[in-house]
Amino acid sequence: MYTSTRKTSDILVIGGGAAGMMAAIFAARTGAGVTLLEKNEKLGKKVYITGKGRCNVTNVCEDIQDFLREVPRNPRFLYSALRLFSPLDMLALLEDMGCETKVERGRRAFPVSDHASDVTKALEKGLRLAGVDIRLHTEVRRVLADEAGVRGVELANGQTLSASRVIVCTGGVSYPSTGSTGDGFRWAGETGHSVSPARPSLVGLCTKERWPMELQGLTLKNVCLTGYNCGKIIYSEQGELLFTHFGVSGPLVIECSCHLPENGQCELLLNLKPGLTKEQLDQRLTRELSAAGKKQLSTVMQSLLPLRFASLFPMLCGVDGKTPCSQVTGGMRAQIAEKLQALPLAVTGTRPIAEAIVTRGGVDVKAISPGTMESKKVPGLYFAGEVIDVDAHTGGYNLQIAWSTGALAGKSAAEAALE
Repeated sequence: MYTSTRKTSDILVIGGGAAGMMAAIFAARTGAGVTLLEKNEKLGKKVYITGKGRCNVTNVCEDIQDFLREVPRNPRFLYSALRLFSPLDMLALLEDMGCETKVERGRRAFPVSDHASDVTKALEKGLRLAGVDIRLHTEVRRVLADEAGVRGVELANGQTLSASRVIVCTGGVSYPSTGSTGDGFRWAGETGHSVSPARPSLVGLCTKERWPMELQGLTLKNVCLTGYNCGKIIYSEQGELLFTHFGVSGPLVIECSCHLPENGQCELLLNLKPGLTKEQLDQRLTRELSAAGKKQLSTVMQSLLPLRFASLFPMLCGVDGKTPCSQVTGGMRAQIAEKLQALPLAVTGTRPIAEAIVTRGGVDVKAISPGTMESKKVPGLYFAGEVIDVDAHTGGYNLQIAWSTGALAGKSAAEAALE
């Protein structure tokens, strides 16, 4: 277990979230004096709410390539960071700090306690043992830097802190109540970096159709969702989908949102019976309709769909749900079968970015060295975590990106400061 008694500061880390805490730990363990600046009243405020309060710490992929396949944008940029600090390294660090972990379905890792607070407590312990100077209620107004390099930061109270290395770990703009208000994007722009517009990712989708609102709260399992943009498939997976007051959400939809074009619009096709071929589905419909006789179509549909959906579904097919099954024509049956395996939804946009799990966009990776996380434009300036234009699917990947890029930035900054 690492301990340090060093007091002087060579490095300033802005932001006490996942990336910031890890950057500070690695910088201090490398031998540098580190001050961690956090404007909130406590560290890890966003960590507390991840995984619905359980904190999906990471995803225990077998190798880096497995991990990178879950990163839609700029995956290769993360290679060095993941090599330095892998998902298994993260679990080992938590165990070393007294936080036991477990791995659940989908390789998702959580603290054994199911309390996100235990993760933050473990990292706070790591910060203390490494000798990091933690300053809460400390808001940074701007980074002091020019093309010659970093000089330090100016605080909101007008105070100036000097340092030859500054690591920006301020997150994106999702969940603004946690302090993620886009400060890092602004500082990056002021120091000459290109910043992709912040957009929501891992978020619910609004639909043109109103009928999903009538099914609000209904979850469908084992369905297949395929997303199209300009006729090309951008996403296709099987899993769970949730109908909401604005359209659709749930694991499938949230993951699909990572792949939307910039305008946030796309076409969805929902396959409600992906386990059946077209022939098998037609045979099943024919058999059940023949056996139902005078029963209404909507009643028979309950054998294929949940009650609320079964009542609504015939209307989506252009068929009256009160039609006796004996009067359902071959054309009606074909229309029902088609919609059961290709029900269209037009996505008009995403929910607001404040509701997104992560921010899509950020500091252009072309201006950041992937081997150190240092800016190519401003010597001594480093970026880590969600402030960078890299985001991934759900399942612990985004937190691991924060841990890994933070670790690399902290280690690299410390080694440079101590040269």
